[in-house]
Amino acid sequence: MTIFNLGSINVDLVYRVPHLPGPGETLASTGFSKGLGGKGANMSVAVTRAGGVCTHIGAVGDDGRWALQRLVDYGVVADHIATSRDATGHAIIAVDDSGENSIILHPGANHTLSESHIRDALQTATSDDTFLFQNETNALSLGVDLARERGLRIAHAAAPFEAAAVVPLLGALDLLVLNEVEAEQLQAATGNSISDIPVGDIVVTLGARGCRWHSSGGVKEFAAVPVKPVDTTGAGDTFTGFLVAAIDQGMQMDAAIDLAGRAGALMVTRLGTADVIPTLQEVQEAF
Repeated sequence: MTIFNLGSINVDLVYRVPHLPGPGETLASTGFSKGLGGKGANMSVAVTRAGGVCTHIGAVGDDGRWALQRLVDYGVVADHIATSRDATGHAIIAVDDSGENSIILHPGANHTLSESHIRDALQTATSDDTFLFQNETNALSLGVDLARERGLRIAHAAAPFEAAAVVPLLGALDLLVLNEVEAEQLQAATGNSISDIPVGDIVVTLGARGCRWHSSGGVKEFAAVPVKPVDTTGAGDTFTGFLVAAIDQGMQMDAAIDLAGRAGALMVTRLGTADVIPTLQEVQEAF
């Protein structure tokens, strides 16, 4: 079984700062790193680190060929990553001493995906496979329509949250993952509580308080694994990638959420994004 991930590929420019800058403030960083990122790339790496098979559907610019190669090195199938005339997407990330972050995104090549590109990528997909997507590329509704035609399970990580992009797709989703703030925004946009949103499984991540699973069977709370955070960047992506991979491999939802929570907890103890996402073995050995 394969997870086809329509997702962003970014260059992450990470600046360590004593505190997140306020309006008009100039702040000297205390550290800098450059690495592979983007919610899409992070989730593709997380899927493979969790033992899943992931085909990434996306694009980079000429300046991002190293990012494509790094995905390949991490085991992601990259046959459907196009090269665009636009620059590779990138993110400017500030991380403070408590691990909180502030992020500025430039979409770049992530917004150049065509119908023919996505259609070709899904040609071999079957109803045994999963279609995963976020909100950092164009062609979201197109991708969902093509995935539905082929009967794939459809999972959406609704970030960065945009009501106009998410709400029209809710009826097509099998799994929705979002954080507490995004859940509040979705409730405001729809006028419904999360439990009344028409999606079979909804997981709301709550940071240090764990997560909440909404399904036809009711609502279930999962406590977080207590850790000392170093950097929260990519933790949600790690959670989602492990969750989707576990479900794809036949794990029951309770167990899949538990595993994803432990992976996310280990991730926040590391500085970086895709390059430091833990493996399944590391997660199992850590907790």
